[in-house]
Amino acid sequence: MVVSTINIDKPRFDQATYWGRAQHFIRLTNPLNVFATDKQLDEAKNIVETFRKTNTMPAGYDENKLWAAKYLYDSAFHPDTGEKMIRIGRMSAQAPMNTLITGCMISFYRSNLAIIFWQWTNQTFNAIVNYSNRSGDAVITQKQLLASYCAACGGALGTALYLNSKVKGMNPLYARLVPFAAVCGANFINIPMMRSTEIIQGTPVFTKDGQRVGNSKIAAATGIFLVCISRVGMAVPGMTLVPIITNTAIKKRWFKPSSLAIIPFQLALVCLSVTFATPLCCAFFEQQASISVNTIEKELQENVKKISPETTTLYYNKGL
Repeated sequence: MVVSTINIDKPRFDQATYWGRAQHFIRLTNPLNVFATDKQLDEAKNIVETFRKTNTMPAGYDENKLWAAKYLYDSAFHPDTGEKMIRIGRMSAQAPMNTLITGCMISFYRSNLAIIFWQWTNQTFNAIVNYSNRSGDAVITQKQLLASYCAACGGALGTALYLNSKVKGMNPLYARLVPFAAVCGANFINIPMMRSTEIIQGTPVFTKDGQRVGNSKIAAATGIFLVCISRVGMAVPGMTLVPIITNTAIKKRWFKPSSLAIIPFQLALVCLSVTFATPLCCAFFEQQASISVNTIEKELQENVKKISPETTTLYYNKGL
């Protein structure tokens, strides 16, 4: 059966509204997707590619089942390169991975050794996520990867150790918030450096009908900044509200300060926080971002005039 009304190359929900983007990312970042087998992912890829070519509903599928396959496919395959992303680098891995890492960062924050280990673990994970969810198809060299990784780790560790030394003797809540400050600072180092190729070479920009007009450094920098904002937003509930709730619980004597029961308590709160914060913060901005032709590089403006004179807005994948 030919289906002319379904365009699986665009999100199912209206991306011009926040709620539409939220529904889109709730499905895209669903933690259950990370447990899909290679067989299931390859089957979803086959269904999507077959539908693109034939515009025919596969046998045994209806619209809802087709979209489920598309979201499973999108959760694992890079939108620009088409490569299958490493499992822990997918946005669907954010909730389970950040539950463990964030929970440990805010639980084991007193000793410098614990700070070093968990901040390093977090930046290693972030580096994998940032690389996996980069925009465009530019190749990142091993030298760039190493430099980005070292800078992010150094920034996070330096911030955490410095702030930890300053809050000793102060309200215990301040010490609990040190990991959040370190993560915020590191995000603005890790993401731009891990995606430095985009800043240097530009990210692909397209007309509304999908015609590529070139690479824009301005679009790349704008997209990376928006991703940094979203990532900081994802960290806010788990790394600020959870420590505040924990501190309040200790004051009310629900737990003793040294009680091991605090750890599962915090892990449960972090899990709840990141499960919802990930899609809701991804939804701050459209993944297929737009940029005015008047704000991009002059040479690209001239190229647009030649290729599509009526075009006033270009589109690009800002990454996640």
